[in-house]
Amino acid sequence: MAEMHKFRFIFFALTLLLTACGDPVKEQVTRQLPASELRVEQLAEALENGQVRNAELIRQYAEKISQSKPELTELVKVFRQDATAQGPMYLALVDRLNTVKNQPEMFADTQAIYDELLNIYQAADPVLYSDALSDPLNVLADMSGGVLPRVNSLSKAQSMQANNAQDFGTGEQLIGNPSYGSWMTDSSGMSFWAWYGMYSMIGDIFGSRRVYYNDWGRHRNYSYYNDYGRTRYSSPGQLKKQTRLDARTKKSFAGRGQKFTSAYGKNRTGASSLSSQSKTAQSSANRFRSQNTSKSSYAKKSASSRSASFRNSRSNTSRGFARGK
Repeated sequence: MAEMHKFRFIFFALTLLLTACGDPVKEQVTRQLPASELRVEQLAEALENGQVRNAELIRQYAEKISQSKPELTELVKVFRQDATAQGPMYLALVDRLNTVKNQPEMFADTQAIYDELLNIYQAADPVLYSDALSDPLNVLADMSGGVLPRVNSLSKAQSMQANNAQDFGTGEQLIGNPSYGSWMTDSSGMSFWAWYGMYSMIGDIFGSRRVYYNDWGRHRNYSYYNDYGRTRYSSPGQLKKQTRLDARTKKSFAGRGQKFTSAYGKNRTGASSLSSQSKTAQSSANRFRSQNTSKSSYAKKSASSRSASFRNSRSNTSRGFARGK
């Protein structure tokens, strides 16, 4: 199987090289493919070598919680993986890259392939990736009962007040993030959040109630993924599913004479001390929302292609953090 994937990748690369002449988009793909692949590999090395700030904080928080609350040790082990190349966010980047290399037919055209490669390149930036890790890191902070401070985020109480948000329980920062779970439909047609694998222990341990999309979409609190990183840390297919669910919920509310405010209609308040990469990503996300969000990168040109200069931006990781419960 590995040999077959290697052959398909070589064939794909050769095809691009042979057809790129005179086609600027294909030339861009030819250059971007090895660059994105190298960036993902370098991110794994940075994680391994302790060069991703919030990954290191995840390790430290996990160790402290395991010592102070041994009953949470098994759940903490799951979150510790986020600090490694075995974490769900990193593996999702690898999977997306493999889709481009081994299943290019999944994309409508070469522009869609380039858009995805650029998104992967940006998402694998160690500083941006560190910011994205603030979500699982802050779940650990909440698990500590306020002993450990939230990072790159206001306290839960502050952000809930600022956003008029509901409390969806421990782990709410990860709700909506396809690396940790997915929206399922029950027998009544209602969509609810279902954790993947061992992350289901969150509900088992903390007794969290089932979270339905119609409640969460209107009253969710801040999270890095949903407010800054969604267009970077989702595949085109995942973004399309999110758009469909949001539109279906809005239609259902309209049928009852009610209004549904999109889960992604505006950024929630709650970020603090984020890198300039994340601020650039937010600007890109705002442009994404201003477009017809029913367009998928599998079928249409993505607005993200206009942010190509992002890959060359430089910033410093903020070292400030706010304490919170």
